Amino acid sequence: MTMNFFRGVMGGQPAGPQPTGAETIHKLCDRVASSTLLEDRRDAVRALKSLSKKYRLEVGTQAMDHLVHILQTDRSDSEILGYALDTLYNIICNDEEEEQDESEDENAQKQEEDLGVLFTDKFLGDSENVTLLLTLLEEFDFHVRWPGVKLLTALLKNQCNQVQGVILVSPMGVSRLMDLLADSREVIRNDGLLLLQQLTKGNAAIQKIVAFENAFERLLDIITEEGSSDGGIVVEDCLLLLVNLLKNNSSNQNFFKEGSYIQRMKPWFEVGDDNSGWSAQKVTNLHLMLQLVRVMVSPVNSPGATSSCQKSMYQCGLLQQLCTILMATGVPADILTETINTVSEVIRGSQINQDYFASVNAPSNPPRPAIVVLLMSMVNERQPFVLRCAVLYCFQCFLYKNQKGQGEIVATLLPSTIDANSISAGQLLCGGLFSADSLSNWCAAVALAHALQDNLTQKEQLLRVQLATSLGKPPVSLLQQCTNILSQGDKINRRGSKVQTRVGLLMLLCTWISNCPIAVTHFLHNQENVPFLTGQISENLGEDERLVQGLCALLLGICIYYNDNSLENYTKEKLKQLIEKRIGKENFVEKLGFVTKHELYSRAAQKPQPVFPSPEQMLFDHEFTKLVKELEGVITKAVHKTSEEEKKEEEVKKTLEQHDSIVIQYKDLIRDQDTQIQELREQVSTLSLNSEQMQNQITQQQSQIQQHKDQYNILKLKLGKDSQGLSSSHGEGAHVNGLHSEELSQLREEVEELRRQHTLQHTQLSDKDSLINTLRCGAAAAAQTAEGGTGGSDNTELLGEVESLRSRVQAQCAEISQLQTERLELIRRAEAVSSAPASSSESSADTVTVSELESRLAAQTTEAERLKEECRGLREGHAGLEQQLASAQSTVAIEQTEKTKLQQEVQESKKEQDDLLMLLADQDQKILNLKQRLRDLGETVRETICSYCRPRPCSQTTEEDPPPQKFKGLCYYYCFSGGRWSC
Repeated sequence: MTMNFFRGVMGGQPAGPQPTGAETIHKLCDRVASSTLLEDRRDAVRALKSLSKKYRLEVGTQAMDHLVHILQTDRSDSEILGYALDTLYNIICNDEEEEQDESEDENAQKQEEDLGVLFTDKFLGDSENVTLLLTLLEEFDFHVRWPGVKLLTALLKNQCNQVQGVILVSPMGVSRLMDLLADSREVIRNDGLLLLQQLTKGNAAIQKIVAFENAFERLLDIITEEGSSDGGIVVEDCLLLLVNLLKNNSSNQNFFKEGSYIQRMKPWFEVGDDNSGWSAQKVTNLHLMLQLVRVMVSPVNSPGATSSCQKSMYQCGLLQQLCTILMATGVPADILTETINTVSEVIRGSQINQDYFASVNAPSNPPRPAIVVLLMSMVNERQPFVLRCAVLYCFQCFLYKNQKGQGEIVATLLPSTIDANSISAGQLLCGGLFSADSLSNWCAAVALAHALQDNLTQKEQLLRVQLATSLGKPPVSLLQQCTNILSQGDKINRRGSKVQTRVGLLMLLCTWISNCPIAVTHFLHNQENVPFLTGQISENLGEDERLVQGLCALLLGICIYYNDNSLENYTKEKLKQLIEKRIGKENFVEKLGFVTKHELYSRAAQKPQPVFPSPEQMLFDHEFTKLVKELEGVITKAVHKTSEEEKKEEEVKKTLEQHDSIVIQYKDLIRDQDTQIQELREQVSTLSLNSEQMQNQITQQQSQIQQHKDQYNILKLKLGKDSQGLSSSHGEGAHVNGLHSEELSQLREEVEELRRQHTLQHTQLSDKDSLINTLRCGAAAAAQTAEGGTGGSDNTELLGEVESLRSRVQAQCAEISQLQTERLELIRRAEAVSSAPASSSESSADTVTVSELESRLAAQTTEAERLKEECRGLREGHAGLEQQLASAQSTVAIEQTEKTKLQQEVQESKKEQDDLLMLLADQDQKILNLKQRLRDLGETVRETICSYCRPRPCSQTTEEDPPPQKFKGLCYYYCFSGGRWSC
């Protein structure tokens, strides 16, 4: 169809002029716009696609609107959509080959580069075009989806912010792009990664949306599927996208950590023993992986997030894996350098990680600490410059906020801990500090300064370090040797003296004596130091020496500010007078300002890692820039102050200290008062709760009282009605005389029975009292006769008797309850008899008079009242009996306790008797042995005769005598005394 079209356009006039490219494109655009058949439009769009690279400007200028219209109207045909998207991509994308072809003409090249931006702006003139493109990406057809992904990527490259804004407000826009990662066709998935890389650049909102669309899980799965560090360029694209999502985005970093994705990074760094033959792609992948770890623990992140990530990396073993790479052999130099930088930031400021790193040993014979091995590389001038910078950064991070590590490093320099058979970190630092290599001097000085950073104890300890300079000369201190190198180097050849070495030593001295009056005194004690500093500051030197002058001014200013006036010749006032006479205050301040005005100062102040393009530019340390910023202002003020101002300032300081002490006292008082107020509030809340509870109880009791009052009034009303009924029916009561007499006789009999039972209970209670007294006497007797061994059986009998009494008391309680029930029944019957209505008044009216009825009724009423009183008395007597019974039970319990104590005493007495018998037996045995020895010697020994009976030996007993008792082989003597045989 296209060829027919060309024949129709050009074949009819073979002899005439050929149409230009612009004319051809114009006719194709008319064909796209006017053709009604889909096939004609498709052929025209295919022709535009073939011409879009050669005639980029013409196609973009004339055909863009028609192509967008095709995307809107011909959604049903995937082929024409693919042609239209490819054509738009060709006119918007800046092809590299095209740029290389036009590189000969710079103007043409710039024009071609601007074409992509121009057509991108034209396409983005209507934001609905981007929305339309996002809708087309939902098509699964390869010929639509793939060119759509490429077109959107080109738009993002040319106008990233504008396209990001449209996608951000588009419903489900980011979600549609995330679906590309799940496409089974690798081409679309890989180009989707490139699209997401461009989309997530510099836009935190889109980065968050992509992260919460499960991007981390999908990307890590792709990396694992592609072979991790051994994978291809797809792994590189995934890592670049991860870096975009995490860098400077605290929300995504926290989500990455909380999702346990840090643990999934550990297998990436598992390297084997044979590390030879690393491919360029593997080096790139591993470099990006290390960069991803550094993004999570970067010093620019918030301290809390960095600390949390460092902890996770230690717990999952990632730090251990990185240290393994650090000590492995055959690792490429750039990977080793980046690994050192990564380990540095993983341990920076984390005590547990720093302690682990201090315990890591290199696989050498004998094993050496990893710190020592790294320092050997740092002070070795043959090592690459970037590697030495990485080692210095690692050492700085190891000592950052690590007073324990600082103490260990300084301890290797002290005389008591130096081991001549091994190389220590202190020896390496001293060797680098005084070597011929200026870079080693600077690195060693900065490393040693970090060992003293914010640590007054180690600054004082380092003053003890003594160095042997040469044979036959006494050792000098490390502080003095540093100043000697500064002064001697200047005297020999100032131009030949290396600025880098002098700057490093001056930074070390400034860090050492700052905030340490003892170190300042040691420094000023050398009479040559102050004249050297004033001489350096006062001279007019070249541009290269200005930095040295500024650092000398800083060092002299520190000597003034932290001076405790312990040296009479170098007090604060005398040093300021010296500056005013030899240098001049304004000149001194001007020289001091040379430090912060240096171009390398601001570069070093940006970030902790020492990154320098060349060794010559390695002059400032990041932590030292903080110290300069802190001290510059206070030193300037201290130099300009007069003695009167200093006195006033000291008075103000004293006043402030007093004020601070008063404030502290008031704070303590307020804190105590707050505690008391809190306690009082708690008491008030407790009392309020108790008050509410008491109020509720009072309300309940009032309601109960009111109920009782109502019941009492009802009963009173009923009793009034009953008494009125009795008084109004005198004749009616005569009819019940027979019933009253029978029931009254029954009541009298029951009352008599109750009286007899009451008397019986009193008798039983008396018996119990006498028994209790007997028990008490028996207990006392048992205590007296405990040694005779007869107390056990008596106590058993007493216990049995108490148990029987207890059962009898329980039976009597049951009888008393039964009597109470019967009494209540009698009272009820009596009340029923007294209030019973009379039914036959007419039959007995002739036999009984009204006066008799009244007298009998009164007698019956009196008898009923008397019975009630007796019942009440019986109730009170029962209560008394119960009380006496309880008292008796408590008495029995007390006696039982006393009996137990007596039994224990008896057992102890028996034990003591057994011990005495043992002693007596031993004594008797000794006596018998002595007697036998006397007999053997011919002496006469008299036999022992019983002193209580007839004089004969115990062995000559008669039949009525008890047989001799043996106890452990010894014979005891018995006599009859007091009516019984006893030993």
